[in-house]
Amino acid sequence: MSDRRLFESIEGIAGTGKTTVAPLLAEARQGVLVPTVPPNFQSLRRELDHTSNPDARMCLFLSALFTATDQIHRYLDAGIPVVVESYFARCLTTHREFGARLDIVLPSDLPEPVTYQLTCTPHERRRRLAQRDRAMTKWDVLAEKSAQSLAIATNAWTTHLIDTTAATPVQVVQTILSLNTSEVRHADTQPLGADPDVFSPVRT
Repeated sequence: MSDRRLFESIEGIAGTGKTTVAPLLAEARQGVLVPTVPPNFQSLRRELDHTSNPDARMCLFLSALFTATDQIHRYLDAGIPVVVESYFARCLTTHREFGARLDIVLPSDLPEPVTYQLTCTPHERRRRLAQRDRAMTKWDVLAEKSAQSLAIATNAWTTHLIDTTAATPVQVVQTILSLNTSEVRHADTQPLGADPDVFSPVRT
């Protein structure tokens, strides 16, 4: 029987497999994939792809995440497992790396997901990125320049590391499903940043 309160976030830098693995995990959990940048935010996101203000971009992503969180709460309250591709911790970590200076304190009632950081070798990751059919934005380029430091920062709050280098997306999902249930926490309302092993303090 599936875990009816499970909330999971697939994390990782570009090219590690997040976008492919997240919907497969949601299907395997008999749950839902909630986009953390909802469709009605996408046009503004594309506009900000041409700007240079990391604080403005972070505000957009935070607004999108808070909107998505309302939906996440509804699913979890109904006993439906939820999977997301990236969550608040990645938003703050990435935009700090981009140079955002805003002082952010997250609300205390945000559901806290189990997090999986997908990793792979640099060569394989570059191969995957080269196969993408979309142009890189200036923010994608900046993220690539900061790829190593972003991966290291993500390690500070990720629950599980999963190497996707030689694994198919289905095998990655099977690895997640094979984790001992005692290692996979249920969604709760512990404040992000309250546990230093989960995420560094949220005030930037």
